[in-house]
Amino acid sequence: QVQLVESGGGLVQAGGSLRLSCAASTNIFSFNAMGWYRQAPGKQRELVALITRGGTTNYADSVKGRFTVSRDLTNDTVYLRMNSLKPEDTAVYYCNALQIGDTFWGQGTQVTVSS
Repeated sequence: QVQLVESGGGLVQAGGSLRLSCAASTNIFSFNAMGWYRQAPGKQRELVALITRGGTTNYADSVKGRFTVSRDLTNDTVYLRMNSLKPEDTAVYYCNALQIGDTFWGQGTQVTVSS
C-alpha cells in the first residue's frame, strides 16, 4: 500500500513562506501525477498544484505566482513552496498521487496564516 506523509505545515504571518513536503513510500515516477490539495473549514477540497510524470505543472489561479510545486525523484518527495501567504490560504493541505485506476492521499498538514 502506498503511503504519503506530509510535513512542513504550521503557523505563519501573512506575507510569510512555508515549504510543504510529501514523502512517498514508493517511486514517485510510477505515478501519472502528484498534487497538492487543500480544504478550509466549511469548504470543499480544492486542487492547489499538480505536477505530472513528465514534469508539467499546473496551479489554481488563486496561487499562481506565489506557490511552486517541485519534486525530488531521488528521494521520492514532492514539495510545495508557498510564498506571500495570505489568511485565505489557511487550510489543511493534502498530498495526492494518481495511478491509472487508483488514487492515494496523505493524512494532511495544517497551514494557518495569521493576518
